[in-house]
Amino acid sequence: MAFKKKFTPRKKFCRFCANKELPLDFKRNDILRDFITERGKIIARRITGTCAKHQRRLTVEIKRARQMALLYYTSVHSADVKRKIS
Repeated sequence: MAFKKKFTPRKKFCRFCANKELPLDFKRNDILRDFITERGKIIARRITGTCAKHQRRLTVEIKRARQMALLYYTSVHSADVKRKIS
């Protein structure tokens, strides 16, 4: 009788706890984009693996970046801006 291997997911870890030098700031679009879907939604911490403390701070920084127009609210906004520029 053959035994099937069970899927064991990799242990998720918080990127900000692992690397204390990684800044969590609204001006760092490259970091914040990793935690947003292409539709503009903030990805849940159970998917990204961030701890609760950093997920709360991450949410605040994403919302600040949206207010400062550094990030888009939705994909519709990005498409409208690209059409107006062209």
